[in-house]
Amino acid sequence: MSDATPSARPPAGGPARSGAARDAVVVGGGLAGVTAALALADAGVRVTLLEGRPRLGGLAFSFRRGELTVDNGQHVYLRCCTAYRWFLDRIGGTDLAPLQRRLDVPVVDVTRPEGRRLGRLRRDPLPVPLHLGRSLAAYPHLSLADRARVGRAALALKGLDLADPALDERDFGGWLAAHGQSPRAVAALWDLVGVATLNAVAGDASLALAAMVFKTGLLSEPGAADIGWASVPLGELHDALARRALDAAGVCVRTRARVTSVSRADDGRWDVRTTGESVEADAVVLAVPQRETHDLLPDGALDHPGRLLEIGVAPILNVHVVYDRKVLATPFLAALGTPVQWVFDRTEASGLRAGQYLALSQSAAHDEIDAPVAALRARYLPELRRLLPLTRGAEVKDFFVTRERTATFAPAPGVGRLRPGARTKAPGLYLAGAWTATGWPATMESAVRSGIGAADAALRALGRPRPRHLFDVEEAA
Repeated sequence: MSDATPSARPPAGGPARSGAARDAVVVGGGLAGVTAALALADAGVRVTLLEGRPRLGGLAFSFRRGELTVDNGQHVYLRCCTAYRWFLDRIGGTDLAPLQRRLDVPVVDVTRPEGRRLGRLRRDPLPVPLHLGRSLAAYPHLSLADRARVGRAALALKGLDLADPALDERDFGGWLAAHGQSPRAVAALWDLVGVATLNAVAGDASLALAAMVFKTGLLSEPGAADIGWASVPLGELHDALARRALDAAGVCVRTRARVTSVSRADDGRWDVRTTGESVEADAVVLAVPQRETHDLLPDGALDHPGRLLEIGVAPILNVHVVYDRKVLATPFLAALGTPVQWVFDRTEASGLRAGQYLALSQSAAHDEIDAPVAALRARYLPELRRLLPLTRGAEVKDFFVTRERTATFAPAPGVGRLRPGARTKAPGLYLAGAWTATGWPATMESAVRSGIGAADAALRALGRPRPRHLFDVEEAA
């Protein structure tokens, strides 16, 4: 997969329009919907975007808590997320979400009898797979035997054919066990990466999706796994900058406009109704979660609409802690031997003037997503004292949690056959969302790719030329 990111943008107001004007409605203002709306507008289609919330950005958003600007959860992307990188460039946000120069992940283990031990996963400027060789050879959280077996499993993983549908029926944990991976190796390496990207432990994850993550992120190009994250609140990117780009492209954005029905009129045009109005269009993109999509689909749009309800969901819990002093010296770290998974420093982005604000991202948090704040405080503050020695003398100024109970679709074995493509059987109706058949797990990358796929399908049906600058999903695959 190429790391190249197209940089050309259409002029403000979108490209010159030619031929008969066509109209489209995009339902949903998350990354998938915003992407689809921009792509359609850039091709000269008149676009109305309807979003039920008062903001854009979907589940990657910000809110105010006192003097802080808080992201609902920590979102990162990788250099191999070329569609999301294109999206950042399209809205003018590339400089606000920089990538690491080179992959470097501090990993702290607190299970050792001798105490806290730091290891690192980082790459060298060498070709694949040598780029990770020195890091794995020195990784202190695995035995020598485990390191050797990890290398052999990685080579076996690289050889898997992602187009083989049988991979989706197997679970990743079983495959790892069959390839000699010990429970320690799964916890200290495979799940360290996989839980954060898949939102599931290896035993609960489709081998197809897991193989896609590791082949693309770690085994495709040397820099593919370099990590990027927003240096500003997510709302500045996915709401403010996105809205500015939509306005410049001529998209009519209506927030607080919850869609209640989508139907096709006798003349072949679509009627999209909200609680306050009706909008007609030649094409409609449903860019909302799978269950909401199911409720809006007209009869006959999919052969098996009930499959959308079979796609499970997985939660993410985010624990937010504000200390009176600096307790973490790195931008982030991963943890072993503790319930804590990943810790990020969000001090500067939040606007905190004194002390340090840490955000803990807890994926696959099925057992804790509904736990009371007091119980989570009693669980996680002692764990942070184990993990970060400087917290032992620090005062906790604030502690709160954010919960996304349906953060992602569950990447369970067999989910591939449930994920529909962009086209439906209803002419002019298209689907987008990270849960659709993009080949990716539920990530910002998958959302953007789905929006491009839906727009591409709509443009072909509308007879509109594809914008030259639009990211080419097929070419990047």
